[in-house]
Amino acid sequence: MDDERAAALLRAERERVLGLLSAARAAAGEDRDAVNERGDIVDPAGWLTAEAGDDAVAAGLAGRLAAIERAEQRIAAGTFGRSVRSGLPIPDERLEADPAAELTVEEAQEAR
Repeated sequence: MDDERAAALLRAERERVLGLLSAARAAAGEDRDAVNERGDIVDPAGWLTAEAGDDAVAAGLAGRLAAIERAEQRIAAGTFGRSVRSGLPIPDERLEADPAAELTVEEAQEAR
């Protein structure tokens, strides 16, 4: 995959993830506000569970942004499209599906 195509895919993925992250953070804030509201005495467990879920989603999306940044650094370094572990080429089909992929499919399966 050429660097221009890779950069375009990463830009699109960054925008998608930033939108999801913004929504997750807003949802977490709404859950926090709901727990802190004064009023009827209710069990806050439901709100707290939702808040924890929102926080987990936000953490996962922050990790995805970090992976996108690493991929952009690999483009700048001229190593994009190669496994960070073995240096083997990552097929274009995999990079089209996940432009931030750092490992070949086989290596990613081994890492699980």
